[in-house]
Amino acid sequence: MISYECHKASDDQILDPRASAKVISRNKNLGVEEYKFMLKTMVSSGIGEGTYAPKSIIDGREESATIMDEISEMDDIIFDTLDKLFAKTGVSPSEIDIIVSSVSLLSPAPSLTARVINRYKMREDTKAFNLSGMGCSASLVAVDLVNQLFQTYENSLAIVISTESMGANWYPGKDKSMMLSNILFRIGGCSMLLTNSRKWKNKALLELTCSVRTHIGSHDEAYYSCFQIEDDLGKKGFRLNKDLPKAGARALNINLRVLVPKIMPFSVMLRYYISHYGNKIMGRSIPKGAGPGLDLKAGIDHFCVHPGGRAIIDEVGQSLALSDYDLEPARMALYRFGNTSSGGLWYVLGYMEAKKRLKKGDKILMISLGAGFKCNNCVWKVLRDLDDPNVWQDCIDHYPPKTFPNTFSKILSKVNDESLNFVSLEDYLP
Repeated sequence: MISYECHKASDDQILDPRASAKVISRNKNLGVEEYKFMLKTMVSSGIGEGTYAPKSIIDGREESATIMDEISEMDDIIFDTLDKLFAKTGVSPSEIDIIVSSVSLLSPAPSLTARVINRYKMREDTKAFNLSGMGCSASLVAVDLVNQLFQTYENSLAIVISTESMGANWYPGKDKSMMLSNILFRIGGCSMLLTNSRKWKNKALLELTCSVRTHIGSHDEAYYSCFQIEDDLGKKGFRLNKDLPKAGARALNINLRVLVPKIMPFSVMLRYYISHYGNKIMGRSIPKGAGPGLDLKAGIDHFCVHPGGRAIIDEVGQSLALSDYDLEPARMALYRFGNTSSGGLWYVLGYMEAKKRLKKGDKILMISLGAGFKCNNCVWKVLRDLDDPNVWQDCIDHYPPKTFPNTFSKILSKVNDESLNFVSLEDYLP
């Protein structure tokens, strides 16, 4: 990886408490129970009050967003990150050999990669690929695709674009399992420049050393755990059901069985196998978590966990026996930018870099989970000390904050059934 650029929307797109209250109050399908559920979930979500929403949502057009709203949303993110990436690296768009777009919920014609090729007047032989419907884990699918293409195309430059179309997919109904997506997902994205040309080695940031993709879509409970669907009122949205944590844990477990032996020292793996099978033979219970005798930190220095939600981060942390220090980048990315779908991992990486944690020779494990159901993980080796403040530049000195204020926690304590029938939620704001 030569470089990457994350997107930060303009200040007029901040979804602060007052803007959130307006959006919630506009949904006339919500009753008292739905209001309370939404408020409780917002309080416990781990998301802060400075995240960004699509312009169509801020403008009150969540139920009437057009295709041009979707295209405009993508243009803002994709062209902003690519402009900065080309300027930062000095690479000309005409030098790009491969371009991959990972956007799940928007597949226009002409495609998004065609739009990029037209904007930057790229070469006629540029190889273009569009990944859709692959959810939050699509970014690492795109990286793995580029890695496979590099086996055929030597001395090439590739662009990967990872983002999501949020505005036209905002859920305006009252199904609680579908309301979760409104609470968790925010706009954002990242573009990155990759190469297999050795002439870039001294300028590159990271080297991909291992990539493992796992897909458990053959299991119905996993397949339906994260699903785009219409509710009983015909309102389109994304359903996150109770099987999601189980599906995530299962996919992660299967993935790590393949990945861990590739990245851990032999002595650590030997000690783990002796302890693991010794417990089985003796009939002793096997501890939960990373397993007896297996310390992932013997082969990994940093853990880049997808910031999908507080529950997901905590579950991965518990499963892998990670510390608060290890999980801090994911929690802070969730708090500052929300779940930005396939772009989320790169905000986590950006936090690590801005905090000057990444030193030459360090290894980073990226863990991503997404609809399908998929778990795609990879390991990067840091090629030089990294300290770019990047998208975190204006706030990194204030992270992690000592407290995590949440205006809606105060509102929740004031809400009562009778008042909600007559008073706008905005009236509860200070």
